[in-house]
Amino acid sequence: MILVVSGPSGSGKTTIAKSLSSKYGFKFLSGGQIFRNKAQSLGIDLLSLNKQAERDFDIDRMVDREILMEARKSNVVIESHIAGWILAGESTLSIYLWAPLEERARRIASRDNITYEQALLSILSREQSHYFRFWKYYGIDIQDTSLYDLVINTSKLSPDNVLKTIAQFLDSYIQSTPWK
Repeated sequence: MILVVSGPSGSGKTTIAKSLSSKYGFKFLSGGQIFRNKAQSLGIDLLSLNKQAERDFDIDRMVDREILMEARKSNVVIESHIAGWILAGESTLSIYLWAPLEERARRIASRDNITYEQALLSILSREQSHYFRFWKYYGIDIQDTSLYDLVINTSKLSPDNVLKTIAQFLDSYIQSTPWK
């Protein structure tokens, strides 16, 4: 099985992907962590690497290669902004989590111990870069969620309730699908 969890920053995708990984005993892979590791190895911050990636497709290609390599091993939960698209047709289930911008900024401010304004500016800068890059390099409108099997607004649910919703959907899907 290959489970994909996508969504914008602060939507809860990492929390939920880790929880799914634990619940089902699957490996967890974070596209965001691969990207952060690349930034750290270059000695730059995340926004700087996003800006560099706008000019150098090889950065995103490297992340994509790692995601695809792990996906082919199966029994993995992959958290990534773009995995839903690059694994379309290959993933068992693709989930898109979202929340209103203000809620996501509040969460990130709390998580990263920064001001709400700093979180808001960080989100807007990263999302602008993602939107530009993913359209330029992949022809993807990252706001189009039509390819996802399940889309959840996480702003009104606790992480446990988001996990329960996904687990119910996944378990129902597994029971109704003839596995070969």
